[in-house]
Amino acid sequence: MTSVSMFEAKTNLSKYVSAVSSKQEEYIIIVRNGKPVAKLVPYENETCHRIGVARGCLPIMPSLEDFNSIDTSSDFYGDGSLI
Repeated sequence: MTSVSMFEAKTNLSKYVSAVSSKQEEYIIIVRNGKPVAKLVPYENETCHRIGVARGCLPIMPSLEDFNSIDTSSDFYGDGSLI
């Protein structure tokens, strides 16, 4: 972790962005008057983590005929017993 002043961050912004994006620094804290005001972190594309999130959770039928062969009438009409 590196802490830099606001003036230093403005002067060397490209250097700090390069250090964070190349993983030389995990993050950089920017301080104003000795107090932290911002944190420079690498950008992570959040949408790429969502693809395949439900993989393995849902059954996949190999063909439409297999899907049509499942008896789902009890799901809609019940099995004849009273609730």
